[in-house]
Amino acid sequence: MVAARDKSRFKLPEGLGVQPKRRPIRVAEAIRNELSALLLYKIKDPALRNITIVHVDVSKDLSCAKIYYVAGNESREKIADGLNRAKGFMRSYLAKELQMRYVPDLLFYYDNSIEYEKKMQKIFQEIATENESGSR
Repeated sequence: MVAARDKSRFKLPEGLGVQPKRRPIRVAEAIRNELSALLLYKIKDPALRNITIVHVDVSKDLSCAKIYYVAGNESREKIADGLNRAKGFMRSYLAKELQMRYVPDLLFYYDNSIEYEKKMQKIFQEIATENESGSR
């Protein structure tokens, strides 16, 4: 039956094919909410005090979760070490709270987008001041 579908000469236009699954999106949002609460209320590590979870990306098969974070004044190395130390605790907490049989492997990445945005804003501001001074 599957082979018959593959041999069909009728194809859907680009963009109307397989839609992304909603479950990875829901799981990513739940992980982001639970980890944010966990970092705020339960984790006592001082290196992890000023961390904000920006975005979570979960793979289609729910085996891996990429967690993007922004940190305060602490060094990135201290924060990365603290997150790796707390990874097991976080996974067990997620398993209990989300009632999932298999919790995705947690991979932490520092999110540079806010620094990049500030840099771009500064460049745009410089261009605007140059245009104002050049037009007079």
